[in-house]
Amino acid sequence: MAHTHRRTTMRQVLRREIAGTIGLLADEADFTAMRRYRSFTFDDHPAYLRQVEALLRSRAAEGRHTAIALFNPEEYEDYCADTGLDPDTPDSRTRFTAELATVGPTVPYDGQPLSDLVPDLVDEAVRQATWEYATMVLARIGACASCGEDNGRAAFARASDLVLRILHAANPGAHHLVCSITAPSETLLAALNATSDSTGITALDQTEALEFATVLAVGFATDSSGGLVMRTSRTGEPDRVHGWRIRGDGLEPLTAAEVFDAYCTDVESGDLVSPESGVDYCAPPDLGPDTGGHTH
Repeated sequence: MAHTHRRTTMRQVLRREIAGTIGLLADEADFTAMRRYRSFTFDDHPAYLRQVEALLRSRAAEGRHTAIALFNPEEYEDYCADTGLDPDTPDSRTRFTAELATVGPTVPYDGQPLSDLVPDLVDEAVRQATWEYATMVLARIGACASCGEDNGRAAFARASDLVLRILHAANPGAHHLVCSITAPSETLLAALNATSDSTGITALDQTEALEFATVLAVGFATDSSGGLVMRTSRTGEPDRVHGWRIRGDGLEPLTAAEVFDAYCTDVESGDLVSPESGVDYCAPPDLGPDTGGHTH
């Protein structure tokens, strides 16, 4: 009996150490799409979300880690067709969720309300989809007809260099950069957060920087319109906002007046909006000598 009790206790300990993933139907339309399966027994989306949140709290109380992934019914249907699984079984949904944990974006549950977690999860999914699309665009551009250089790779190298030059030229502080590109079939957005000190040392997330440079590179490689804005915050000082527009495979600095106009104009209506208090709209810093991009 003692051995049996010990094995049971060990299994309980191991169960607490196993990470799990929950595929969440955050959107009511996605929830409705899943109701066509008889094995999916939920019939009310708000009640379903409450049950999910209760399960997350229960797992957290047991010290168990849970990641949340967005469950997409169309992708699930394709997955089942590709793998030969019956989509109308809980086991198939479990296997698909396990697949999401390895290839899709997830957000860890840390005790926050589900209403706070879902926007972060959606943002993460959009970010990954944007990066995948931008990577695909660069890969399909091909080589330069004159020199044979890979145009997508050259554009990425150019974008990476310019992002680093912008950060190195910025005043010390916390920087928030946003890049917007009107790509061939859709508008791409990417954001990058970084900090720099008075010694010139810059700290940033490498994955975020990779995604940001990839989106900017699409603008260069496809000769798309777009721009880049950087906002720098420093304790005790007004925020400083700088901007550049894309010109060919480079960045053209915006004047202080152009940055002001861009920030104080409603994107949808075109109406003027009041400027933020405690914000200086400035011409960008000098980025130093430009080594130039791909000129063939």
